[in-house]
Amino acid sequence: MRPALKQWWHTPGGGREVLSLAIPLVVSTSSWTIMHFIDRVFLFWYSADAVAAALPAGMLSFTIECFFLGVAAYVNTFVAQYYGAGRHHRIGLAVWQGVALGFVSAPILLATIPLAPFLFEVVGHAPSVRQYEVTYYQVLCCGGGGLVISAALSSFFTGRGHVRTVMVVDSLAALANIVLDYAWIFGHWGFPEAGIAGAAWATVVSLWLRTITYFVLFLAPANRERYGTVRGCRIDLPLLRRLFRFGYPAGIQMLLEVSGFTGFLMVVGWLGPDEHAATNLAFTINALAFVPMLGFGLAVTTLVGQHLGEDRPQVAARGVWSAYVLATIYMAAVSVLYLATPHWFLLAHEANSDPAQFRRISDAVTILLRFVAAYSLFDTMNIVFVGALKGAGDTRFILLTSLCLCLVPIVLPWVGLTYFDFGLVGCWSVATLWVCILGVTYMGRFMQGSWRTMRVIEPYDIPDAIETPGDEVVAASGEMS
Repeated sequence: MRPALKQWWHTPGGGREVLSLAIPLVVSTSSWTIMHFIDRVFLFWYSADAVAAALPAGMLSFTIECFFLGVAAYVNTFVAQYYGAGRHHRIGLAVWQGVALGFVSAPILLATIPLAPFLFEVVGHAPSVRQYEVTYYQVLCCGGGGLVISAALSSFFTGRGHVRTVMVVDSLAALANIVLDYAWIFGHWGFPEAGIAGAAWATVVSLWLRTITYFVLFLAPANRERYGTVRGCRIDLPLLRRLFRFGYPAGIQMLLEVSGFTGFLMVVGWLGPDEHAATNLAFTINALAFVPMLGFGLAVTTLVGQHLGEDRPQVAARGVWSAYVLATIYMAAVSVLYLATPHWFLLAHEANSDPAQFRRISDAVTILLRFVAAYSLFDTMNIVFVGALKGAGDTRFILLTSLCLCLVPIVLPWVGLTYFDFGLVGCWSVATLWVCILGVTYMGRFMQGSWRTMRVIEPYDIPDAIETPGDEVVAASGEMS
């Protein structure tokens, strides 16, 4: 190893530190990517209409959840900055504020179940697809609360850099989902043949198993003493306000961008079942590369949060650029495969499918993967630099950018289809442009540098805890001006 490369590898914020955080998180997110990929393959074997319905219905469910999810997941930044600043007694309390949000979100999500038939009728997809969409959506809503709660609980581990725990828990939950998928979709091992409903119930059960596992680990005796995971089980209004102040822009940003993506899927569905299925498959294949990058993004958020907590912004900046270089190398390699060997990604879908229908869909997917290859490098910018800005607390800029651009992937394809005879290629050209603009915008904001002076935790000159004889911690945190 050359001296300069060796120095970069071992220095704080260099390759070794980034990968030690990123690789377990990439494995964690990859496990869920593989699970969703296999889920779609099973559904494709079961029915082409089922796989056409799964992505838009799943995305609509996720869209409704993602505001709560974005705020709860922002607990990671609080944990990272408290950990970097050495204020460990605040960590358990911060996590409980996110858990409380999860319990609030669960009944709200369940209340949308009766609206599903109306929602998908408005979208206007084919009746055979619409029936599957309603079923899939209604069942998934039963797991939304678990998704939000586990986001807060997993932040207890990711924010402190204990990412191997998250890797193991998420991978086991994804494996359970795959096994339940096979049993529940096709009716094996005593399970009923439930088709797309079985796929949804498999996801719900695995989500709650994951949540319960995180609770058990979070409340372990070693964590109770050092991080206050039991005595912090209460609402701390100043801290909850602070979490909401910094987290709600992240939640709205997630809501807007996922809504844009979901709206794009709905608009493309007007082109016909084959175009709809091809778009769903292309995004499913893209997730094999995209979702692991979310692990890089979370690693960047953690790294920036910890080093800003230590008051070392230069090290945080070095870590972000290290992560960007490593993520770009990975994404460039995958993009080459999309262009050179698109048939590799379709082999699993070909088995047990109708040959004539598969041929039509696969030809369209091959074309769409060229768009995926084109925007993937800009998507890497998006993930890494948004992760950096979130780790510092620059969430208002993220929200403003999302507000300005969220309608692009919905309105422009709709206008194109309505007035200019857009086809599948035209719609995907708009989506590609949208991703590229987002990536460049977030990279420019990071380079501008105002994130270096931002913090989400309370200043040291505000007393943040008063120890009492009962070993209770009474919060007295204040709001940052």
